[in-house]
Amino acid sequence: MQTQRQSETPRHLHGVRVAITGGTSGLGLALVRELTKRGAQVALIARTPARVAAVAVEESAHGIVGDVSNKHDIHRMALQVTGRLGGLDVLINNASDLGPVPLAVLGDTQCEDFERALVTNVLGPFRLTKALLGSLAAAAREGKGALVLNISSDAAVNAYPQWGAYGASKAALAHMTRVWNEELSSQGVRFIALDPGDMDTPMHAAALPDADPSTLKPPAQSAYELAETICDLLPARTVLRYAS
Repeated sequence: MQTQRQSETPRHLHGVRVAITGGTSGLGLALVRELTKRGAQVALIARTPARVAAVAVEESAHGIVGDVSNKHDIHRMALQVTGRLGGLDVLINNASDLGPVPLAVLGDTQCEDFERALVTNVLGPFRLTKALLGSLAAAAREGKGALVLNISSDAAVNAYPQWGAYGASKAALAHMTRVWNEELSSQGVRFIALDPGDMDTPMHAAALPDADPSTLKPPAQSAYELAETICDLLPARTVLRYAS
């Protein structure tokens, strides 16, 4: 991902319809703030009703309560996203699960912890993307472009001890993203998996509680960089059309 300085004038995304999972903390919350600031219509999805409601009010976004790891929530969430936004241009699959906490070597990882990481980090994005494909394809046909951004990690490509469940799930997500893109980019629906870097987030603190926060990226910086990448990947006429 190309890094850009936050001092540069950010491009606008007025009217662009965006759904973000895991949108009430860490990178997800930073993305909600960055994209609403740029004029996007944002629907945030997270599990805790009170937190969803609070962030939705604070950021003038649409709050949707749901758990991407629960297949029974998927179609309801998808219907709420498209109903409240009137369609969808960008889906950001950000919600993630570490697996075992504290982190554990694979031989000591419980099957249930490994399964939870896979369900949240791979099956959840697959199911939600599949449920929203029709809306994304409609946006592409309308000439706005359509994008699915899956949040990955360097653990998807580097074999870190004790990160086996998380790393394996993120590797699967990254490869699934490439397959989706091969299958659908010709129809105007683009897919990309990006590593936002090591950030000062609650998830990072849960994984590495002794890490020095001053050595980590602020989530707002990663959100800015991801927003600029979204602008790069959407058709120029879409970004310019909604510019103030």
